[in-house]
Amino acid sequence: MADRVTVIGWDGSPLTAAARSALCAATLVAGAAHHLALPEVPPTAERIRLGSLGLAARRIAGHRGSAVVFADGDPGFFGVVRTLRAPEHGLEVEVVPAVSSVAAAFARAGMPWDDAQVVVAHPRTLRRAVNVIRAHGKVAVLTSPGAGPAELALLLEGVHRTFVICEELGTDREQVSVLTSDKAADHTWRDPNVVIVIGGAGQAPDAEPGWLFGQNPAHSRSAGRGWATPQADTGEGESAQLRAAQLARLGPRTGDLVWDIGAGSGRVAVDAAALGAAVIAVDADPRACDRVAAAARNRGVQIQIVAGHAPHVLENLPEPDVVRVGGGGAEVVAAVADRRPERIVSHASTRDEAEAIGRALTEHGYAVECALLQSVGLDTLTWAEQERSVVFLLAAERPVTR
Repeated sequence: MADRVTVIGWDGSPLTAAARSALCAATLVAGAAHHLALPEVPPTAERIRLGSLGLAARRIAGHRGSAVVFADGDPGFFGVVRTLRAPEHGLEVEVVPAVSSVAAAFARAGMPWDDAQVVVAHPRTLRRAVNVIRAHGKVAVLTSPGAGPAELALLLEGVHRTFVICEELGTDREQVSVLTSDKAADHTWRDPNVVIVIGGAGQAPDAEPGWLFGQNPAHSRSAGRGWATPQADTGEGESAQLRAAQLARLGPRTGDLVWDIGAGSGRVAVDAAALGAAVIAVDADPRACDRVAAAARNRGVQIQIVAGHAPHVLENLPEPDVVRVGGGGAEVVAAVADRRPERIVSHASTRDEAEAIGRALTEHGYAVECALLQSVGLDTLTWAEQERSVVFLLAAERPVTR
């Protein structure tokens, strides 16, 4: 095991005395090409070009001597420190920090970032990173080869944002470009880069200070407490109790894309967005689309609204994680199941309709549960019955493949 491992953050500034001291004693230095080319790297030290962090960590763990690992920005922020400290490597590290690339990018843009979401985009996580961009008005993306600005822009088709693309921060080739998301795919971008993505109807002003990282205080206040609130009821089939049960079965979370088909009042879509998910609300009624837009503005969340008839309008939508089918019956449910989301919820007012929906889901290989929900509203002054709602709730889950 290495006698000593020092992780040096690099932001283009001159190395600190602590960093130079660690380098002088180093018998192994790991980093990117521009790190290994620094004049302070001892010529006699073994050099490792960082590619796979896991492989590099094993090499370092087996080295006898003092090792230095370079990392761009703050190595403790989505950086190498986590990998090196993993139990399988057993490395104790000292860290010489630097300004994180995210902080540097926002500094170049002249923007605060305590209300920003920060995501890492790899080819395997690219879709989830894009869903965070869909859901939030200010996101910093730490990109990687195959998951850069062009790929982000392509997956954002139909959603308009502004990109601030910071290439090779801290080097003499540093460049900052500002352009709309529909133009980003037309360029070739240099790695490494950080992309700040801003915009959308839910974006609030920067003026008010917050208290929790990644949250906008104006949104927190406007949202109020709770979800599936009863005052939002729009009639039979969309009671607060049904919406609460549907949301519980869907389990929307950050990084997910939710389809809400037959969005109606938009209250399920808005609640799902408030829970951190990206949401596409679909409805054939222009007035319903207007209601969804108004509800999203009032709640301070971002929702993409698609006007059209399901199932045909669904063909060009990006792949969903969970779907609520609020209208369209078994035909729409079957079309949704063809896209293989993890979970699907729907409801029916009659047993025959419920059986048809359940049959469509079962035929597509989903595990289906059905419950008859009955709720009765009471006047709390007289305790007399006000209204009664009876509806079949269907929830389906795609089996986990192993």
